[in-house]
Amino acid sequence: MVHSKRSKPSQLHLTAFMRPVSLHTGAWRYPGAYPDANFNFGHIKSFIQKLEAAKFDAFFMADHLAVLNMPVDALKRSHTVTSFEPVTLLSALPVVTEKIGLAATASTLYDEPYHIARRFASLNFGLEDHVEHSYRYKRAREFYDVVTGLWDSFADDAFIRDQESGIYFDPEKMHVLNHKGDDMKVKGPLNVARPVQGWPVIVQAGQSDPGRQLAAETAEATIAAGRDRTHLKILPAAFIVIGNSLEDAQAKRLKLDSLVHYDSATRIGRGTLLLYPFASLSIALGSDASGFDPDSPLPTDLPETNASKTSQASVIKLVEKEKLTVRQLAQRLGGYSGLAFVGTPESIADEMGTWLAEEAADGFTVVLPFLPQGLDEVINRLVPELQPRGLFRKEYEGNTLRKHLGLPRPKNRFFERDNDFE
Repeated sequence: MVHSKRSKPSQLHLTAFMRPVSLHTGAWRYPGAYPDANFNFGHIKSFIQKLEAAKFDAFFMADHLAVLNMPVDALKRSHTVTSFEPVTLLSALPVVTEKIGLAATASTLYDEPYHIARRFASLNFGLEDHVEHSYRYKRAREFYDVVTGLWDSFADDAFIRDQESGIYFDPEKMHVLNHKGDDMKVKGPLNVARPVQGWPVIVQAGQSDPGRQLAAETAEATIAAGRDRTHLKILPAAFIVIGNSLEDAQAKRLKLDSLVHYDSATRIGRGTLLLYPFASLSIALGSDASGFDPDSPLPTDLPETNASKTSQASVIKLVEKEKLTVRQLAQRLGGYSGLAFVGTPESIADEMGTWLAEEAADGFTVVLPFLPQGLDEVINRLVPELQPRGLFRKEYEGNTLRKHLGLPRPKNRFFERDNDFE
């Protein structure tokens, strides 16, 4: 793995995580929120148009191929049971937008490389290979080689379209892939011209060790991992709650967390399938939390755990910092427990600027707490705070996601001498 020192970037890149429209379990229940936002095209249309007006880099959707595998008592409370199939939705969104990037996940296990290459070349937007387990990542690596090879089926100048001679394209500038690997055989070529961006931008969200390795080898934007930093953008997911003061923002988050149902929890033991939110708390502590008094502080005499001591320590630190009861803690972990910026527009801009200055990230994949209010606060309050500081663009400089992210256009491996990125 190669790491290179990059010059410090001057501006953040911001993408919005929009499928589901919020990762927080209680988002659809927040006062004033749209409960049907995941499956209402009118709402989604307004969301993406607001994001484009604010000059966000991209609108990102994570696909789920089936209803989530969870017990029905938890599933019946989930707002992610129904949502649009990403490629179908993203085929409609360019009609109502002009420059914002569009990105979606695609399964490398349940689809074939030729179909993925054709679909995304036609849409000409970002691809994210997100699968699970070591075998799936092995297949995903070969999948990447096949898909990018298919995108390089034609040289950029292959299509002559000479009406006088009757020659439509130069066959010398068409490459037949003839891939024969461990998991797939694909002849090619793709029956779609090479995309405007060369390849759609490759985005990888996996955070397991195999996922990070795949991102390091193939991705151009990722939530984690590292490669030549001029060719890779680090955009960690960040949950953003904005208030008029720190206390106001914290109160909003506590209200949101309180909407995670506490009664959908059970004990750990003998293979019992855990439900939310106690599952998250029990796993974080490394011991069964279902017997704790929900309205009391977390017990100080927690049993020793063979699980991650770091995880348990982080929970204890959170309790000490925010003085949460067991109920509030379980709801926090069962709602959204990742990186969060909770505060005023000024304090959040300060934090984001620090991450950028210290080269901890190139920007963020914004996770909204609830919609439309959470989106409106980011657009109308946070972005105008970032822009005067020079931390975020005021206008787009290009027309593609690759241009927004400042990524080089990949050369065609079959029709260019130099296979390195420009």
